[in-house]
Amino acid sequence: MSEKVEHVKCLIIGSGPAGYTAAIYAARADMAPLMYQGLQPGGQLTITNDVENYPGYPDGINGPQMMIDFQKQAERFGTDVRFGLVTKVDFTGPIHRVWVDEKTEITADSIIISTGAAAKWLGIESEQRLNGFGVSACAVCDGFFYKNQDVVIVGAGDTAAEEATYLSKLCKKVTMLVRKDEFRASKIMADRVLNTPNIEVMFNHETVEVLGEKAVEGVLAKNNKTGEEITIACTGFFVAIGHKPNTDIFKGWLDMDQTGYLIVEPGTSKTKIPGVFASGDAADKVYRQAVTAAGTGCMAALDAERYLTEIGKH
Repeated sequence: MSEKVEHVKCLIIGSGPAGYTAAIYAARADMAPLMYQGLQPGGQLTITNDVENYPGYPDGINGPQMMIDFQKQAERFGTDVRFGLVTKVDFTGPIHRVWVDEKTEITADSIIISTGAAAKWLGIESEQRLNGFGVSACAVCDGFFYKNQDVVIVGAGDTAAEEATYLSKLCKKVTMLVRKDEFRASKIMADRVLNTPNIEVMFNHETVEVLGEKAVEGVLAKNNKTGEEITIACTGFFVAIGHKPNTDIFKGWLDMDQTGYLIVEPGTSKTKIPGVFASGDAADKVYRQAVTAAGTGCMAALDAERYLTEIGKH
C-alpha cells in the first residue's frame, strides 16, 4: 500500500551534472524542485578521480567533490534532495505519478529525467579494482593523463574506433583489442584506425586481466583462436564497449532509440509526453560530457518552467 501521496511542482529523477543543474535553475525559478538521487548519487562523475575539462576549475577537481559542490548549490536555493530510487512511473494523465523504492508515491506537474547512463564493463575483478587508477571508460575525459604513454583500448564499434583515434593523438602507442576477427565499426571509422601508424589492432583477442597492484601496469590478453596469452605493457586501459542509458522504467511511456536513449524534440528537452523533460546522458549518446549534461539540465528546467506557466501552475 502507498503512503500518503505527496504532490510537487517539479520532480527531478536522478542526480549528476544534468540533474543538479536542472535543480539550480528550477529552484531559483521558485519551482520548489524535489530530487531523488537514484542508485548512484552524483552519477558517473563519482567514479572519476580528476576532472580537468570542466570550465571554472583551473587546477582540476576531484569528481565526487565536484558533485558535492553541485548538490550544495542546488540545496542553497531550496532543492529538496532525497536519497531514493524511482522504480515505476505512470504518465497517463496531466498529473504524472511516480513511485520511489516501490512504496512512496509522488505526483508532479512536471518531471525532469536525468537518470544518466552507465558504461558497460567487461566484468573482471581487476578492471573494477583499478577503476580510476588507470582504468577508464572515457578517452575524451581521461586521455590527457596518458600523454606520450602506451595504452590499451577494448572495443570494436564506432565509439571504440573514435576513442582509439583520439588517444592516438596523445599517446605514444595505442593497442586495440578486438574480440572477433573484424570491426563492428563503420568502414570509414575502421579504415581510420587501420591507417593510424601508432594504433596496433589485435583481432581475436580479449582481456584476461588488468595487471598492476595500485595502478595499471599492463594487460594480459588471450588469442581466442590459439589460446595463447600475451602481456601488453601499458599505463592506461580504456573500455569502449558501449554505454547503457538508465531508462528501463520509462519503456512503454517515452520514445527511445534501440539502445534505450530517450528521444527528445530536436533543440529542446521535451519528450513526447507534455510536462516530461529529458536531460543529460539518458538522452545523449553523442557527447556524454559533464558540461553538455549540465547544459541540457539547464534547458530542461527552462522548458519545465515555460510548461508550468502555460498550464497555469507557475
